[in-house]
Amino acid sequence: MYLGQIVEEAATRDLFAAPAHPYSAALLSTNPAVDPRKRASQPIVLQGEIPSAVNPPGGCRFHTRCPVAQPRCTTDPPLLLPLEGERRVRCHFPFSLDRRRH
Repeated sequence: MYLGQIVEEAATRDLFAAPAHPYSAALLSTNPAVDPRKRASQPIVLQGEIPSAVNPPGGCRFHTRCPVAQPRCTTDPPLLLPLEGERRVRCHFPFSLDRRRH
């Protein structure tokens, strides 16, 4: 969830293996690895202004901090749509599942 909206739904194993929403990827990138040699990448550090939960931004609520935001994200709120299988994501530009983490 981000600012009161579900941004991604997936089976736990699928979510941890390949987050599709940029916020999910950022959160999961900060998890310590049991085996440091298996850490996939550096933590994703989000930039930008943290929006108000009382007065969230228009469009996608995550666009002020999103590393893949495009102009459309500032005006069009994304719907929570099916991605693959039983996975759903609220993003106009979800990470492809073969890309894993950016």
